[in-house]
Amino acid sequence: MHQTAPTPHQHQDHTMGDMDMGNGQMMHMGNLKQKFWVSLILTIPIILMSPMMGMRLPFQLTFPGSDWVVAVIGTVLFFYGGRPFFSGARGELVTKKPAMMTLITMGIGVAYIYSIYAVIANNLFHVTPVVTDFFWELATLIDIMLLGHWIEMNTVMNAGSAVDALSKLLPQVAHVQDAAGHVSDVRLDTLQTGQTVVVRAGEQIPADATILTGNSAVNESLVTGEAAAVKKTVGDAVIGGSVNGTGTFTATVTGTGDSGYLAQVMDLIQSAQEAKSASENLADRVAGYLFYAALFVGILAFIIWLNITSLAVALPVAVAVFVIACPHALGLAVPLVVARSTALAAQNGLLIRNRDAVEQVKTLKFALMDKTGTLTQGHFKVNHLLSLDSQYNDQQILQLMADLENGSSHPLATGILTAANGAHLTVTGASDPHQVTGMGQFGTIDGTTYGVVAVNYLEQHHLDYDHDQFKTLAAEGNSLSYLVSGDQVLGVVAQGDQIKPSAVTLVTYLKQHGITPVMLTGDNQETAQKVAQAVGIDQVQARLLPEDKERLVQKYQHQGKVLFIGDGVNDAPSLARADIGMAIGSGTDVAIEAADVILVASEPGDVIQFLSLARATNRKMTENLWWGAGYNLIAIPLAAGILAPIGFMLDPMVGAIVMSLSTVIVAINAMTLHLKKTA
Repeated sequence: MHQTAPTPHQHQDHTMGDMDMGNGQMMHMGNLKQKFWVSLILTIPIILMSPMMGMRLPFQLTFPGSDWVVAVIGTVLFFYGGRPFFSGARGELVTKKPAMMTLITMGIGVAYIYSIYAVIANNLFHVTPVVTDFFWELATLIDIMLLGHWIEMNTVMNAGSAVDALSKLLPQVAHVQDAAGHVSDVRLDTLQTGQTVVVRAGEQIPADATILTGNSAVNESLVTGEAAAVKKTVGDAVIGGSVNGTGTFTATVTGTGDSGYLAQVMDLIQSAQEAKSASENLADRVAGYLFYAALFVGILAFIIWLNITSLAVALPVAVAVFVIACPHALGLAVPLVVARSTALAAQNGLLIRNRDAVEQVKTLKFALMDKTGTLTQGHFKVNHLLSLDSQYNDQQILQLMADLENGSSHPLATGILTAANGAHLTVTGASDPHQVTGMGQFGTIDGTTYGVVAVNYLEQHHLDYDHDQFKTLAAEGNSLSYLVSGDQVLGVVAQGDQIKPSAVTLVTYLKQHGITPVMLTGDNQETAQKVAQAVGIDQVQARLLPEDKERLVQKYQHQGKVLFIGDGVNDAPSLARADIGMAIGSGTDVAIEAADVILVASEPGDVIQFLSLARATNRKMTENLWWGAGYNLIAIPLAAGILAPIGFMLDPMVGAIVMSLSTVIVAINAMTLHLKKTA
């Protein structure tokens, strides 16, 4: 996108199937999958020729020189399969936050170095007793960890970048008019501030500009999030990416490149995503604690055993501690739950793109939400249709209005045409259709001139109408249009944006669970207050621009974790900034790609399903991490020889059995995750 995609930000895009391995090191899912399968193939001969934790298995194959073959294969596997973890560990250590990648690197690094030492000591120096190698543990540990990361990447949906979606909001070319009045098409990246552009009916506006000549109604839903078109005339500002209505106008370009409105929205999204990506998930915190624990216990055990006995005893004990500190179960504890949770979510119309959002539910305090398209349907519907003249019935009024509005893309016109279609009326259109700016649509039908007008037309032309009726219908949140002919008011239609059936259920659920609902909208205060009152929301902020919403998200974040629900481009910065960004599936691509969770059915009630699933998922994650880390809590001190004074040292066979058992338990526990349906 020429206007809104500056090069310095391009590396921040999150593309399909990429995983951050730490310090910006990105691993593509295809590469990770390939590394897993290659590593698995390399593991087969190691398993056949190498003992498991010093325990020889019945199927093992040995021959003269087999130790050297295992060492060579193990070296290839270590540097090839372990590379993603080395990169991740480097990133974690640079930020001084050792976590899962550092723990894995420590485990496989110590296992590899000590195993090479064992091969050399046994085969070149023929030491006694024989030094036990850890190639079996090295190989299986790399395979399990690669598999765990592959599962996680494969199950968490990560669609394209919001920046790419923003680029689609602008046309490829602009119609530039020179001083002589000649119009030529130029590429958007060559457009300059001060040039005059021609914007024709139905086109997207190529850049931020100020109207010079002409007028139109512009759909600025990307800014306000509201469906209503905004009247624009000479001197008014228009925004690049918004859609022009039926009029044609010329305008002076005021913003291109980084100065354009969409570029500013993109910057808001990217800065918000950077801030969110700094969060640390539960698995990383557990891994960080285990790293420090293993490091401390391993070094302490080495020092103690070195003083009590000798290096030949102290070194294997320390190595055992470091290797045991990274059990296979811990590598699968979270990915298996994520895979199960994501599958259940998809079956229930939820696409989880960022699994860290699931963990944020535990401390959620506020649910901020847009109005139009989120709590309401996002399109106008005829609520009342009345004939005010005895010569016309209601259906004739609707027929005349539909003929006048035929071909118009105005949201109110669309509502009338939809109603006519529902009544099975044949819309033929009017002759000499024309629009009076700020007043309405006029045309001739069967020789008579009619108009669909707003109330201000009636007042300016001193036409009599029922003021009490107008106040009653408007107070219900409706927009009113009148059918007129000459000085006669023939009928009235009241249209409103319908509240989604599950909106009230959602707000009630949030309050019951101690989460405060807040409405943030670009609509006017009166309409916003009416909708908020209908669904039960007490806190309302109206007439907001994207940057206003994003600032309010940050304000509420000072008080607790924030969920934001929205559907438009104007919601994208807030979706990216919030601890949990949830996009309505029928919303814009930009909003969807800035979100953590997507509601496929576009129903607010599905938020309840997500919150319920997230709580269940968090319980399973915690349980699995306890199973995985619990192995360490027992095995690390035993491997260090804490019970040696009473004659007990951890037998390698026992360690292997417990390690395998904890992995099986983790897998079974993950599969028992279920989503309980809520009303």
